[in-house]
Amino acid sequence: MIENSMFEEEPDVLDLAKETPAYPLDPDDMVYEPRSSRLLVRGLGENDMDEEEEDYESSARLLGMSFMNRSSSLRPSASPYARQEQSSSCTMPSNRTLLLGVFVLVVVASVAMVIYFLPKCTLTKEGCHTVNTSMELIYPRATNGELFPWTSLRLPVYVQPVHYDLLIHPNLTTMTFQGTVSITIDVLNDTKNVILHSSGLQITNVTVQDKEVKKLEYQPWQQIALKFPEDLKKGQTYVLTMEYSANLSNSYSGFYNSSYVDKGGNKRVLAATQFEPLAARKAFPCFDEPALKATFLIKIKRETGYISLSNMPKVLLTVLNAVLDEFEKSVRMSTYLVAFIVANFTQINQIASDTLVSVYAVPDKVDQLDYALGCAVKLLKFYNTLFGIKFPLKKLDLVAIPDFLAGAMENWGLITFRERTLLVGNHSSLMDKQVVASVIAHELAHQWFGNLVTMKWWNDLWLNEGFATYMEYTSVEKVFPELEIGNDFLSMRFKSLAEDSLNSSRPISTEVATPEQVEEMFDSVSYEKGASTLLMLSSTLTEEKFYKGVSEYLEKYRNMNTDNEDLWNSFPQEEYNVVDMMNTWTLQKGFPLVTVNRTGAQVSVSQEHFLLKVNKTAKSSDLWHIPLTYVNDSCSTSPNCTQLFLLKDKTATFKVPKNVKWMKFNFRNNGFYIVNYGEEGWRALIEAVKENHEVLTPEDRASLINNLFALSRLGKLSFKQVMNLLVYLEHENHTAPLTEALYQLDRIYRLLDKRQDLLASSMKNYILNLFVDKMNSQSWEQDLPLSKQELRSALLEVACRYGQKNCTDRAEHVFLQWVASNGTERIPGDLMKVVFSVGAQSNAGWEMLLQTYTHSIVDADRRKMLAALASSQDVRKVLLQESLQGSYVKTQELPLILHTVCRNFAGHLYAWDFVKENWGKITQKFPIGSFAIQDIIMSTTSYFSTERLLWEVENFFRSRRDKSSKMRCVHEAMETIALNIQWMDSNLETLRKNL
Repeated sequence: MIENSMFEEEPDVLDLAKETPAYPLDPDDMVYEPRSSRLLVRGLGENDMDEEEEDYESSARLLGMSFMNRSSSLRPSASPYARQEQSSSCTMPSNRTLLLGVFVLVVVASVAMVIYFLPKCTLTKEGCHTVNTSMELIYPRATNGELFPWTSLRLPVYVQPVHYDLLIHPNLTTMTFQGTVSITIDVLNDTKNVILHSSGLQITNVTVQDKEVKKLEYQPWQQIALKFPEDLKKGQTYVLTMEYSANLSNSYSGFYNSSYVDKGGNKRVLAATQFEPLAARKAFPCFDEPALKATFLIKIKRETGYISLSNMPKVLLTVLNAVLDEFEKSVRMSTYLVAFIVANFTQINQIASDTLVSVYAVPDKVDQLDYALGCAVKLLKFYNTLFGIKFPLKKLDLVAIPDFLAGAMENWGLITFRERTLLVGNHSSLMDKQVVASVIAHELAHQWFGNLVTMKWWNDLWLNEGFATYMEYTSVEKVFPELEIGNDFLSMRFKSLAEDSLNSSRPISTEVATPEQVEEMFDSVSYEKGASTLLMLSSTLTEEKFYKGVSEYLEKYRNMNTDNEDLWNSFPQEEYNVVDMMNTWTLQKGFPLVTVNRTGAQVSVSQEHFLLKVNKTAKSSDLWHIPLTYVNDSCSTSPNCTQLFLLKDKTATFKVPKNVKWMKFNFRNNGFYIVNYGEEGWRALIEAVKENHEVLTPEDRASLINNLFALSRLGKLSFKQVMNLLVYLEHENHTAPLTEALYQLDRIYRLLDKRQDLLASSMKNYILNLFVDKMNSQSWEQDLPLSKQELRSALLEVACRYGQKNCTDRAEHVFLQWVASNGTERIPGDLMKVVFSVGAQSNAGWEMLLQTYTHSIVDADRRKMLAALASSQDVRKVLLQESLQGSYVKTQELPLILHTVCRNFAGHLYAWDFVKENWGKITQKFPIGSFAIQDIIMSTTSYFSTERLLWEVENFFRSRRDKSSKMRCVHEAMETIALNIQWMDSNLETLRKNL
């Protein structure tokens, strides 16, 4: 990093040569003078490949194949204009003539080069002025052409914000807003420049202590610089005031406009905020980094007929030409947690632990607020007790926003949600209620993990999201046991293992610099792997010691910012060195494969990186500190049965009683690793499960199934061994093992089906034969406990999609009854998607569903209808264009529609073509690197398994002129396709012999 002092005086050329910016400047944004030094500055020669080519060459090496040299059928034909060999009849000139010609050419070229490299001012009357070229080699140009006095995406640390006074006035007719912000700053070093963030704001007036100052803007980094004629002095406090205006955003970030249609058919508009991660700068100039906390006093000017909400309670209302609402001064918080809304909403409320808890929605949906309010009250009380720190605000609002891209956002005291994740209808299923309860639990946990204690920088986003995800599952399990969320937590861990097994994965804590890299941190690694490692730590330390450490962490760092080690040092270190152990899980990517071999009483264990790879020579020397838990045939289903062995080295041994028949490691899959038992170990376990599957917990049975499929994919076991275990499923009735087996087998079927392989039919029949009795025994009417609803939904969804007649006939019957009742006949919530998907295959059924969808006000039901509409085999009906345009299907639903369309054979190539043709529009709606973009890319490509499609995906992103080609999820997509190809090529013969 370049020291702050370099901005106070002109730097020496030699000093500059020793230092590089914290983030390399884009060559297009830098000033390279003089021309003769350009190659030295860039460090490039004439023939160096550009950055994009280098990225893709790296991808090619990653996948162990050359994407640049495909077969002739995939490459463009040779040019018909290739140079032809010259005729041998031409006479050669004499040596003297050649020498003379060469001399003349050299002279002409030399003169031309001198003229070319001379500055243009040399030949003018005024001559040339001296230029400090060393400055221009480093600093970029501001919008007005002047040098911008900063060279990093990160802000300098010599100025700290203390307090913001913010006045916002949105105009919901013109969809614009005006603002005034006064920022109190502390100066830590003498400086003539203050650097802060601004994006898309027209700043009209800037003053400091009521004196105007000069403003420069560098748009590529969304930064502005305030330049002062004299130093701001160290230790002094100053107030920066800026007036500005902007358009309300048309995307889902910043201060954006939203709308809905009420029961009377009238369009209603509102404005809401979404600032995480980097969008507060779109609403007001600010120091938009999580470590730069400050207090906020917010005022909102609005028209009558609307209400306004912000993080803090309202303290003053003044009516002039419009209404001016003033809110209390906030607690110290990061800019990404600031929030405000201007809308026409209705609310219900209740006091819990001295906090006024309110739930808001559009007036037509006020009857869907009760369940969310009850959840929020119970969870707030639970967290107050569990963490030993009371929620610090006087009020807590939960608001359902009609247009909202994320599931929810944890703004302190003003949590915003999608309508689906907050509102529950009178007849909503337990599955719908589970969604709402878990999202509320996640966002309320953030009020402590993220708001009260915040990560220093986005590289440790998992400290926010991993903790909130962990608490989401553990709190709902304790507060709402009827929602049976344990199965969801287990399947989430399986999903995280699968995503983290790729070479394109990343460490939980990883360095990020660009906005796109920050966006990509919102992924499975931060959320799901983060939560999984916390579960492993809790299981190792015991829950009591774990929460004691958590409480100490929150108390010690309240209102502050932290990193990984601050958390690990908060836990007791006597029995385990938690710092050393957990750093192996957060600072290196992937997870271990533990191989177990037992000879009599001696057990040998070894570890290696579980890495699915196309390039078989790729190796990793990473080691983890693995808390290995295990049970055996003498005691295997109670937590009291578990033994623990900490594996820190590559290999280790320990003793067990000689009479042990079998061992099962990773009790209830609480650890984040996969186990291979060797031929004898697997034989003993499979025989034990076949004899009596209840010798293991349901989680352990599901874990065996998951591990076998993973090892088959890795090439450690044959698919025949997987099928050998699955025979026991005829006796299985628990949701977790059955849904895991069904998911894994269905994935193989989809790959075969989209490849149009003849084995697809055999795989379908194998799956149906394995599950047919359970499919046929499912009830279609009665309500069931939640885990049974999950199983019923999974089984019947596959049965009807595979065209099993019993399923499709019954679903069609239920659908026709629903149509005859004009949509009033009640269908169990977990069966809606199955029934609607079958009904949507006919023209009349599809039209009926679309009509009902446009008029329904229960968002959970609407989402199931939308998925059914998108499942049509007629790709002209799948609503992709309608969603992209945001007409009667909101653009926020595009990822869901694409995910649904590409699951069917009829639509998977159509979905990919749609993404290619509309990529520019898609990236205007969703930020590059965002979770929505990641989902769109992976959904549309993850079932590709041919060389042609691999080349097509690689070629498409390679040709992009935006920053999408550098996204990690693009490399993940190509790696996944290459692995699909490899798995198919390796296992087709086995499938032919055994299906």
